[in-house]
Parts: sequence; structure tokens; C-alpha cells
Amino acid sequence: MKRLISLLTLLMTLLSATADDTFWLGADISGTSAIEAFGGQLYNAQGEPCENTKLMKEYGLNAARYRVWVDPRGGFSSKEDVLRLALRAKEQGMAIMIDFHYSDWWADPGKQNIPKAWEQMTYEEMCQALAKHTHETLQLLKDNGVDVKWVQVGNETTNGFLWPMGRATENMAQYAGLTQAGYEAVKAVFPDAICIVHLDGGCDPKRYKFIFEGLKEHGAKWDMIGLSVYPYWDIDAGLTKTEDETLEKAIANINQLWDLWQTPLMIVETGYDADRAEDGKLWMTRLINAARHQTNGHCQGIFYWAPEAEGHYRLGAFRNHRPTAIMDAFKEAASKQ
Repeated sequence: MKRLISLLTLLMTLLSATADDTFWLGADISGTSAIEAFGGQLYNAQGEPCENTKLMKEYGLNAARYRVWVDPRGGFSSKEDVLRLALRAKEQGMAIMIDFHYSDWWADPGKQNIPKAWEQMTYEEMCQALAKHTHETLQLLKDNGVDVKWVQVGNETTNGFLWPMGRATENMAQYAGLTQAGYEAVKAVFPDAICIVHLDGGCDPKRYKFIFEGLKEHGAKWDMIGLSVYPYWDIDAGLTKTEDETLEKAIANINQLWDLWQTPLMIVETGYDADRAEDGKLWMTRLINAARHQTNGHCQGIFYWAPEAEGHYRLGAFRNHRPTAIMDAFKEAASKQ
């Protein structure tokens, strides 16, 4: 009996370790609602109509990411819209990441606009509003049976968010306080959710040093560091000269960030020019392999941003409303899980 108990204990340990070692292959598919609302249709490689979430699952993705805006135009990426999409991901057995932009529209390193309803608020009032918005969104998901594995407290907050209130170069203490308000609101609803602070320019350690030292100094918490890794944008910004340099520097930064902060990491955004799909497949394969095998397990996954987007956005992964070869990199990686 003792031997049987020991064997069962060992088996449970091994199963637990396997679960913890999952490498997450995901995509931000927040644009699905807009495509459908305007009459768009996506197709699989065989030309058969296919809903986007199901299509991602067919390509081996095990996670989906959704952005949340506060009071968005047309209702896209509202908390109600996110619930509708998250229920589809749940049905496909996919883990879910929620990305709070804390804005009524796009938030990124070039713009972090305060929601219109919050514009006249004091710092203390804005902390309360941010916490309330975070709590209500996550509670809506929880009340409808949706579990949330990761939550981004801000999107690409390379210079903070909610400008000028939380602009990091001018008000690091307030950016940290707003981040902490979000962190605490997440934990109040989903105590086990992993809170992510996400910056762009994953190849550039200086911006990560600035933000995370500032957050630490002012008492803000995070559970995971999220990075954007885009060769196109890094080269355009002069951060790197080649795609190889972007890859090498991003992996080096991931390893350095682990050494500094001892918190896991994830590439929560990446993309490649879909007009160069075969090159994109090769690059994505290299990025996935490097993140998976050259970071000692500290990088826990990769999310492609808006693969279904095309026309107005060149770094998706579809053409003619169908997946390009770029998505094959994910399917092949999933087959090796």
C-alpha cells in the first residue's frame, strides 16, 4: 500500500509539473467582433468558412487575448463584447488573457489617453475608477463562468498610462499607484490570475529597467513581465538593424529580466509582414523555438497580435481572409507540445 501511495504521489507530481510547463501559443483576436459586424467572413486553408476562435484552435493555439476599452465607439472591446468573445474561447478550451487599455480607444507607447468619463478626476478618484472598471469587467466574466489566467494592467505602458496623470517620466509614483490599484482589483476577483506589466521594444533593456525599477521603488506589484517583439517596428524605430538582431536582443533581454526580477515572462505581442508569409513562418518558428528553449523556461509563451487583420494592417497573418504560412509556425510548434 505504501508503494502504491508513493507511485500515485509521484504520478500526481509529474502531471502537475507537466501542466506548469505548458508553453502558451496564443493570439489577440479582439477584432473578431468588428469583422463579423461589418459582414466579414474568415476561411480555413481549405476555403471553408470558419469562425475565428475555432480557426485559431485548429492552428494549435491554446490561448486567446482580448483588449478592454472603457467606453468604446460602437461597443467593440467593451466588457460585454469581451464576454461574448471569451465565452467562445472557453468553449474551445483556450486559456484567456485580458488586456486593459484604460482608455476609450487604442493605448500604446504613442498615446495613453484618459477615458472621457475620467478626464476631470483627481489622482485618488482615478485610482478608484480604474479599480472599479477592472473589478466590474472581471466580475462579469467570472459571473458567466469564464476563468481568466492572465490580466494586463495596461497595454504597452513603456511611459506609463492615463497621461498626463500616470506618465512615468513625469509621475512615476502615480503610474505605480494606478498600476497597484489595478493589481489589487484583479486579485479581488481572480486571486490566482497572473498580473502582467507590458512594454513594447522587447529588444531594448533600458526601457524595462526604467519602468520596473520605478514600479519597485514605489511599491507596485506585478507577477509577469510582458514584451512586444516586432522586427518591423524595432527596425523602423532604429532599435535594431536586422530581424536577427531583434530576435537575439529580445531573448537576451528576457534572460536578463529574469535574473533581475525573478518573475516569469511572456511575449504578449508579435507580428510579421504577411506579404512575406514564408519569411514570416521562418522567423516565427525561430522566435518560438528561442523563447521556448533559450530562456530556461522563464518565457512561458507567445501571442500573435491580430492575425486575422489585413488591408489596413500589414503585420497580421492572413491574406484573402485565410491564414498564411505564418500560422503554420504555430501549428507545427503545437504538434511538439
